[in-house]
Amino acid sequence: MRSAHPTTEQVWRDIERHIFGILAWVTPAGKARSAGIVYTIADRRIYIVTGPRTWKARHIAGNPHVSITVTIPKRAPLMPWIKIPAAAITFHGKATIRPIDEAPAPILHALLRGLEKEVTHLDMCLIEITPVGHFVTYGIGVPMFVMRHPERATARVPVSPR
Repeated sequence: MRSAHPTTEQVWRDIERHIFGILAWVTPAGKARSAGIVYTIADRRIYIVTGPRTWKARHIAGNPHVSITVTIPKRAPLMPWIKIPAAAITFHGKATIRPIDEAPAPILHALLRGLEKEVTHLDMCLIEITPVGHFVTYGIGVPMFVMRHPERATARVPVSPR
């Protein structure tokens, strides 16, 4: 049976096809926190918007090391009532908090979906995340029946091709 061997390009393509993930960080007290995010990608960096005074922005400003998990729904064709675990891509990266006015127009448009003209009235900042190391994947590039065997459905893939 086949084991997972996704390529860097395949993993990036799967991340780019989605817009929702879970961002995790550590507080100054060493406590783990996470939040659902809507993201976009440009030049292999992940961008999100948030308020500059949110816990997320304040904690990330103090410790830029973050983790993101993107889940990719799986469905059995013609049998939608069968519950199948989602595939997942997890990676860590370095986050930078930027003023919202530094965001390129296409990124703002993708994140704010028509509200970008109001950005001067919104108290927001941009979080730019540069992935580092490896993607850790489950269920990427394998048939659904292989996902029953975690040792064959998981892989480590470099964030950047060598």
